Amino acid sequence: MGTIKVAPSILASDFSRLGEEIQAVIDAGADWIHVDVMDGHFTPNITIGPPVVASIRRVCSVPLDVHLMISDPESFIDDFVQAGADIISFHIETTNHPLRLIQKIKDAGCKAGVVLNPGTSQDEIEYIADEVDMVLIMTVNPGFGGQAFIPEMLEKIKYVRGMIGDRDLEVDGGIDDRTAAEVVAAGANVLVSGSYIYNHTSYFNAIESIRDAEG
Repeated sequence: MGTIKVAPSILASDFSRLGEEIQAVIDAGADWIHVDVMDGHFTPNITIGPPVVASIRRVCSVPLDVHLMISDPESFIDDFVQAGADIISFHIETTNHPLRLIQKIKDAGCKAGVVLNPGTSQDEIEYIADEVDMVLIMTVNPGFGGQAFIPEMLEKIKYVRGMIGDRDLEVDGGIDDRTAAEVVAAGANVLVSGSYIYNHTSYFNAIESIRDAEG
């Protein structure tokens, strides 16, 4: 499974200082930068699109982890690839042709991830699990930052870890120094954290406390 990766979510950052906020968490040890793309249809919130991702790419020296929480991901893959995404993840609930979408992402030179909402069974991805580079398990209902971790998701993390072997298993939602240890013990190795990192007095200490969950 390898070393724990920490992926700060810019959803919780100060958008008036976005470039500085990204550089600050990279300087503090961030492994990836996690970008939540919401369309107001699949999620009850609207965030950013490809032009902002392209701006982020110019100041981001680590992999750009783009999480599409949108209802028609097929139509936007090329835009996000051109904007500089390294990893593109989509929700299994949003497409009728997940294998085709996975292949489209890979053919464009990105890693492909599939995402499970809290209410979606891991069985929904069993038939495509061998094709993805990463699975992302939402440990809150998507749409807003700062929500409380849903502990029932730990069993899903364990199940999916068994399903995907040593590939990346990412979790997103309510991750802090306490819940990080729980999700790592269950099998996660990429931890997205927004509010905990960006509201902390020290980005470095926050990131290290999440990474220390490995031990």
